[in-house]
Amino acid sequence: MRAQNSAIGSTGIAVSEPAEGRTMVSAAASATAAPARTPDATYSGTARSGATHSGTARSGTLMAALGVTAFSLTFPATVWGLESFGPWTLVSLRSVLAALLAGAFLIALRVPLPRREHWLPLGVVAGGVVVGFPLLTTLALRTSSTSHAAVVVGLLPLTTAAFAARRTGIRPSRTFWAAAVAGAAVVLGFTLAQSGGTPSAGDGFLFAALLVCAAGYTEGGRLARVMPGWQVIGWALVLCLPLSLAGSAAGLAYEPVTLNAHGVVGLVWAAAGSTFLGLYVWYRGMARIGPARASQLQLAQPLLTLVWAVALLGEPMSPAAPLTACAVLLCIAVTQRA
Repeated sequence: MRAQNSAIGSTGIAVSEPAEGRTMVSAAASATAAPARTPDATYSGTARSGATHSGTARSGTLMAALGVTAFSLTFPATVWGLESFGPWTLVSLRSVLAALLAGAFLIALRVPLPRREHWLPLGVVAGGVVVGFPLLTTLALRTSSTSHAAVVVGLLPLTTAAFAARRTGIRPSRTFWAAAVAGAAVVLGFTLAQSGGTPSAGDGFLFAALLVCAAGYTEGGRLARVMPGWQVIGWALVLCLPLSLAGSAAGLAYEPVTLNAHGVVGLVWAAAGSTFLGLYVWYRGMARIGPARASQLQLAQPLLTLVWAVALLGEPMSPAAPLTACAVLLCIAVTQRA
């Protein structure tokens, strides 16, 4: 989650045994009863095993990279969606569409219902990742630029790591906390410099989004030890469906709707691309290459969002934005090493 959503977060998850690992174990077990192989046969088997492992690593890296790309487009898609919908309507419709997709996958694959003790953690995931983070960042993007929001939310991996440490009782090293505090200080300094010394209302929404999403990611990471990660977000979306339907009805009744191409594309991408498809390929990729390698790919996400902000939205970018993003990424890399 490491788990990641539509923004920039990661927590550790349990990864199932790779298929090639099971194949090698079975082959080793049957070797005692099999006749001796020639050196050429042994070499051929090793080559095939190496090729399979290499192919799995390549496909896993590609899937994880696709997930990071999908996440990096979330903020630009939200800005486009706000051209047609109010913030409450956009967030509710986004959740409804994503829940319908997730529900279809869960039904088609005949996934059993979660156990009773898992529903409360799923509620935390839903409140933080499905409702809290999208709503708060959408409210922030009404007044904050995409590049500004990308830099601030780039702090999410550090926030999630701090939540996870408190939740699990693990005590990270001093190096970890030093890097985390340094990253927070860099982002706070950037925020104050951009807003003239006083945090804006948009900054308040962004910092609140960091907290609720970190809590959701932490619980999602713990649940991903007992069920596949995409099922965690899938059930969280389904759990929120009644609330999302009610929010959509209320939003459509009270917020004006002005449909245009940008608005429709932004809504569809935020729902299908960022919320569901991005998380699906991200978890599949992480299961194949491991959380550590996948998280290294995710370090590029804030910088990708800055690129999309310029290319798709035409936003001007201050020189401080990419420099601050790089500084935050360096702090994140240190915490992962520590």
